[in-house]
Amino acid sequence: MGIAARELNLYVIRPTLLYLGQNNPNAEALLLGIAASQSNLGSALHDRRGHGLYCIREPRHAALWDDYLAHDPDLASLVRGLASQHAFLCSPHLELTVNLRYATAIAWLLIEEQHLVIPPADDLLGMARIWRQAFEPQGRLRDFTRAWHACVSPLNQVA
Repeated sequence: MGIAARELNLYVIRPTLLYLGQNNPNAEALLLGIAASQSNLGSALHDRRGHGLYCIREPRHAALWDDYLAHDPDLASLVRGLASQHAFLCSPHLELTVNLRYATAIAWLLIEEQHLVIPPADDLLGMARIWRQAFEPQGRLRDFTRAWHACVSPLNQVA
């Protein structure tokens, strides 16, 4: 298994969302579920499906910058502030693998750019639909819910 869900949320997801001006526990839960579904919370950070916790594909990453962030210089600057100073210029897609806060910001913006309504944290099927729409169009809803139960649900039982 990868990163503990509680710690990923506490030290990466929540601070990144706050940095982006999003104080939203439902968004936190959604990103945890996406990380669980895409990489088993970091067990596999690079495979054929994409880079990092959220398995973001290079064309999607580039398109987000070209088609979304390019139109909002303030947001682009904020996100660029999360990236490594020199490494980003040499290999921007590698940031998705090695920089958890940057990857989380990009994952959030892939959802935000589509103007998707974030379901409540207890609506697993609603979150699974967002995951499928924003990350895995061919994904099965049950894959999301299984990953949630395996990786994220124990977080809720501890608290």
